[in-house]
Amino acid sequence: MALDHDLVHSARDGDRRALETLLTAYRPDMRRIAGSQCASASDAEDAVQESLWLVCQRIGALRTIAAFPSWVFSIIKRECFRLYRATRGWIALPGPDDAIFAQQMHPDIRSDLIDAIQSLPDTYREAIVLRDVQELSVQEIAQKLQLTRAAVKSRIHRGRSMVREYLSE
Repeated sequence: MALDHDLVHSARDGDRRALETLLTAYRPDMRRIAGSQCASASDAEDAVQESLWLVCQRIGALRTIAAFPSWVFSIIKRECFRLYRATRGWIALPGPDDAIFAQQMHPDIRSDLIDAIQSLPDTYREAIVLRDVQELSVQEIAQKLQLTRAAVKSRIHRGRSMVREYLSE
């Protein structure tokens, strides 16, 4: 499909009708890409649905209009990989107080990682969960938490350092 720069620009600027038109036009390509990237047809459809939602949520953060097709491709690819991980036993696990992501490789490691993340002060835990669990960009986290990008990067760095320190003990 040929990229309609005006349509992408309008969608990025908040025009819901343009966004709907854009997603309707791109859905067949998204299905084709997901079909080649995902392990099964049901995963491909799930990846397309989740990718459509993510594009709706994040299109305002798209910097370069010409990058739209590759941006959509990367979202679909990431969703297919996320679904693949889920079928291989790597899942989102709820902790006692918060939903914390951990790879289900070994129960002791999973438990230690959950404990490490839950031991973080709220400011660092929030940044880690938004970045590493919900996979938000630094810019999206900054907007959500009403912080500067530098502050978000600092919290993520310090939080990860604290998790490493906790796990090394």
